[in-house]
Amino acid sequence: MGAASRSQALVLMGDFSHPDICWRDNTAGHKQSRRFLECIDDNFLLQVIEEPTRRCAMLDLVLTSKEGLVGDVKLKGSLGCRDHEMVEFKILRAVRRAHSKLTALAFRRADLGLFRGLLGRVPWDKALEGRGAQDSWLVVKGHLLQAQEQCIPAKRKSGKNTKRPPWMNKELLGKLKHKRKPTEAGSKGRWPGRNTEKLSEQPGIRLGKPKPW
Repeated sequence: MGAASRSQALVLMGDFSHPDICWRDNTAGHKQSRRFLECIDDNFLLQVIEEPTRRCAMLDLVLTSKEGLVGDVKLKGSLGCRDHEMVEFKILRAVRRAHSKLTALAFRRADLGLFRGLLGRVPWDKALEGRGAQDSWLVVKGHLLQAQEQCIPAKRKSGKNTKRPPWMNKELLGKLKHKRKPTEAGSKGRWPGRNTEKLSEQPGIRLGKPKPW
């Protein structure tokens, strides 16, 4: 799964047989199912099935590496003597190009008051009761991502800006350039406000090239 997830567009489908997974909270009761959730999370995959595919369990899954790559998911009833629902979906090739651009969170436009309010309304004691560290983190992460989606807008980055990290904005880039100027001047033997010619004329001061190590 790790090697396959490196492709630009990936769709995995099959009967993964993890009935104890709660996809709404992203939690599981058995160790093997928790490892499966960790594998999906580590490889940045999305699970798009939302309804049970066998009785009350969601066994047949569709995993994709890009949001919007798979759409129009429908359950079509069982085939023959099988008790699994048939899953029908479309792969949207046109949407794949639209989502190939880098996106970054616009924190300056974030509604932090709403963000704190949404997290404050979560009954954490009940949500984390009886869970281990890994399960608790998955629950907290799910609520954080839901609040982030509602309160922090995302913006697209295209052109030359895609070569920079998402957190590198114009203000930070300007400060880094301003900080680099004195360093470049010092490497060439020039310091702002210092006259090295007059400094060399002072008694007891001798300027020369640094010796190699």
